[in-house]
Amino acid sequence: QLQLVESGGGSVDSGGSLTLSCVASGFNVDKFAVAWFRQAPDENLDRTARFNTRKGVAYFSTRDGSANYDDSVKGRFTISKDSSKNTVYLQMNNLKPEDTGVYLCAADTALPHYGGSLHRLEYDAWGQGTQVSVSS
Repeated sequence: QLQLVESGGGSVDSGGSLTLSCVASGFNVDKFAVAWFRQAPDENLDRTARFNTRKGVAYFSTRDGSANYDDSVKGRFTISKDSSKNTVYLQMNNLKPEDTGVYLCAADTALPHYGGSLHRLEYDAWGQGTQVSVSS
């Protein structure tokens, strides 16, 4: 059964660091595009509205194996993976209050495959997320 489980979130001061982990099962992270998204923490939104707030921050391309980032996190965040553990990581440095949100891991496992992007509609599999809070 396909599953993504995130961990590593927490509360830090501005300038702090966190490392998020996403353990995948039911598929191989080397063969499918995997990405990290940030979702607004507003619990007053319904499920659809909350989904629509998901913003891609980093992903691995299956077209060329490259790591790609949203401009807002370039130079601060690093996506990596450990194939032996089937796990994808997101190292977050120099965190800012605007990085606050629920971070979710996503995978593009259903046909057609697009090879990876920062667009939430490309991904069919999602984890439950881990909360990151950055205070100023």
